[in-house]
Amino acid sequence: MQRVAVKKRMREVKQQLLTGERALFGSEDLRIVDCVFDGGESPLKESRNIELTGSLFRWKYPLWYCHGVKATDCTWFEMARAGVWYTEDIEVTNAVIQAPKNFRRSSGIRLTDVAFTNAKETVWTCSDVRMKNVSVANGDYFAMNCSDMDVDGLTLDGNYSFDGVKRAVIRNSRLLTKDAFWNSEDITVYDSFISGEYLGWNSKNLTLVNCTIESLQGMCYIDNLVMKNCKLINTTLVFEYSNVDAEITSKVESVFNPGSGTIRAESIGELIIEKDKIDPSKTRIICNDVAKESDRPEWMR
Repeated sequence: MQRVAVKKRMREVKQQLLTGERALFGSEDLRIVDCVFDGGESPLKESRNIELTGSLFRWKYPLWYCHGVKATDCTWFEMARAGVWYTEDIEVTNAVIQAPKNFRRSSGIRLTDVAFTNAKETVWTCSDVRMKNVSVANGDYFAMNCSDMDVDGLTLDGNYSFDGVKRAVIRNSRLLTKDAFWNSEDITVYDSFISGEYLGWNSKNLTLVNCTIESLQGMCYIDNLVMKNCKLINTTLVFEYSNVDAEITSKVESVFNPGSGTIRAESIGELIIEKDKIDPSKTRIICNDVAKESDRPEWMR
């Protein structure tokens, strides 16, 4: 005889001010509606199967070691820092998160229509992360050492983002971030705008498709850089020691010591090749107009 799984009935807590240490510690099958957590750490630590609607977190460490959390129309205030750590399977929709250091060593994260207003040290060492229409301010080191990310519609203001990330796809995003994607592996960015110095250094398998980029010394020291139908604005000293296959639909201000591969561009303002540092025969330059060729960068002349 086949057994039919019976869904547990959820207990409801509504319009309560919940204070004190571990106010709802170890809860299971709980629906929390229009409640305020204040004046006590770790209110929902070690909880399972929790639904939060219209609720406010005002104090530290609200969701640690949890499993199966769904939060809709909720707010994390500034002191609700380090809000979600060591948690599995969490979905956050239509939220404002003022608190820094949120989401650490967690997995199965789904963020939709979420605004991080102070995102220092946020989303670190997490796996299986999905983001849709997320905005990030003050986001230095955002998403450091994460893996298996799918991001669509991210607006990011913060430097050193995606450092050490492995296996990520980013679409339709606007990233204002220097030193992005350092030490990363297997990253693909589609239809996005990136502005920031030293983009992608020391990364492996970085692919940029239909992107617009503004950078100083960007895309250097990369093992297998692929650029398809990309536009560069005010971008100088690119591709140093990189293995590159680049299709650039605009002018490149300057190219410096590419390691190997193929560079296609509308025009190049200055091509700088130090023959004692690289083998020029390893790189093919396909370009209608190279305005100037040099054997030393400006700071060595």
